[in-house]
Amino acid sequence: MSVSADSLKAWEGFWSEAPRGVGDVLWDTAPELAVALHLPLFAGHLGGGLPLVDVGCGNGTQTRFLAGRFAQVHGVDLSAAAIVRADEADAAGHASYEQLDAADEAATAALHERLGDCDVYLRGVLHQVPEADRAGLVRGLAVLAGSRGRIFAVEPAEAAKEVLAALARRPQGPPRTLLPVLRHGIAPGEVSDEALPRLFREAGLSVLAEGELPLATTEFEADGTRLVLPSKWLVTGRAASA
Repeated sequence: MSVSADSLKAWEGFWSEAPRGVGDVLWDTAPELAVALHLPLFAGHLGGGLPLVDVGCGNGTQTRFLAGRFAQVHGVDLSAAAIVRADEADAAGHASYEQLDAADEAATAALHERLGDCDVYLRGVLHQVPEADRAGLVRGLAVLAGSRGRIFAVEPAEAAKEVLAALARRPQGPPRTLLPVLRHGIAPGEVSDEALPRLFREAGLSVLAEGELPLATTEFEADGTRLVLPSKWLVTGRAASA
């Protein structure tokens, strides 16, 4: 199974046209407000020296931060245009990058064959994947993790949908960071609070830790405070190695 052709077209179009300025992409938050807050939540569960794969790496902002803290970091994204940007932004080559449809189990199996068991970082990806593709994506992540790897996933909670909908309904129109998302048909969806752990359990993984944490965006409220979304996070791994 692989993601739909419509999804591939939408993401390729988005990253081909997305502005390159700091803060110009809704979820391209500074690492200090994103992955740096997530590391303490999953660091104690990692497989010990395994490669780390950032799935849905986009332009590599979070990947480069991870590369400064792990020996081997690999960023993958459905969009080839995103990978071009990630490569360009990482001139020193701290991480490696490649286009990958993580819902394609043959492709993830081939990457696993090259890297072995991997730890996986997944931030805000599932809610932007069509519901019919989500189970296949999680199965692909399970292939990457193998028997020793751990997966850290964080997704906007159900309550975040109304926050994002309110942004789109503003009297002055959607913010500039949301407009290209909507234009390319990537309107954020919803992964229910119940469905998030269920998707991983159905892929044969155990939930080892879970919790809630605000998910920062690059948008700001009228009073100047940063817009944050309620989110759910979890760490999963094979039951046999839990």
